[in-house]
Amino acid sequence: MLKITYHGHSAFEINTGTYNLIIDPFITHNKNAKIKAAEIKADFILLTHAHNDHIGDTMEIAKNNDAAIIAVHELSEYLISKGFKSHGMGIGGQRAFPFGKVKFTIAHHSSSLESENLYMGEPAGIVLSIGDKTIYHAGDTGLFLDMKLIGEMQNIDLALLPIGDNYTMGIDDAVKAAEFLNCKTASPMHYATFDLIDTNPEEFKRKVESIGKQCVIMPYGEPLEI
Repeated sequence: MLKITYHGHSAFEINTGTYNLIIDPFITHNKNAKIKAAEIKADFILLTHAHNDHIGDTMEIAKNNDAAIIAVHELSEYLISKGFKSHGMGIGGQRAFPFGKVKFTIAHHSSSLESENLYMGEPAGIVLSIGDKTIYHAGDTGLFLDMKLIGEMQNIDLALLPIGDNYTMGIDDAVKAAEFLNCKTASPMHYATFDLIDTNPEEFKRKVESIGKQCVIMPYGEPLEI
């Protein structure tokens, strides 16, 4: 049994019973987060890309918890240069960690450390295989046809999909992504944090359910068990 807590935007905390993971921990400047960065306990931090609203509080959380950071190679090397423990991976690569397996997928977006104007490698999605459960965090991405391939190769229990539009998929494209992925359950993310991405998750839920899929809108700060 996994416990997944949505902290708003694209930040998700996953508790395996033994390990605590956090993905894209944008907390401090995230108006929907119900927790402070200093309160987060994490053994591992996973990053989809380097934009400020995804790398977020990574360094503070890593320092407070002596956490290892898993990211694409260039971003990982940058974090290592700053004194953090980090493991770099490439798109399509998979590796086993103490909590389970991580595989990075393509994502159609960009990735730079905006505060320093530094290129940070390719953006990514993440497939997490933990016990008998598989979670796909799409990262920031537009719709792409290879989501069908991801769905064919992985039996996805939960797909976390951006719906905010403008920077990522909007609602209709995210519904098509849920269809391509053939996931058991879809859950929206990357919406309502800023005015430009203030879309309606209830519309997404309605449209996902209209194609025969389950959809869960995760309340901020409340654990979901899968």
